[in-house]
Amino acid sequence: MMLLLIGTTLCAGIIVSALLAIHLNNTVSAAISAGMASLFAAITYVVLAAPDVAMTEAAIGSGLTTVIFLYAIRRTSTDGSKEPPEQ
Repeated sequence: MMLLLIGTTLCAGIIVSALLAIHLNNTVSAAISAGMASLFAAITYVVLAAPDVAMTEAAIGSGLTTVIFLYAIRRTSTDGSKEPPEQ
């Protein structure tokens, strides 16, 4: 019974984080929310006794992918202070 409650709570966290990632207007917040969905998935894999999959999901899904998204957002966002590149 307790495993069912934990699994349901974690799956609800995945769904809420994914919906937030879709509906947030701030790109950085959406990237963080998508990382949280991957983190909830990694915890779910631990509960389901799949630690190898959980480590991969935590490292790639919530770690590396989120860092790459945040880096790309930072590199592509413009604040108006930089001049456009010359052609």
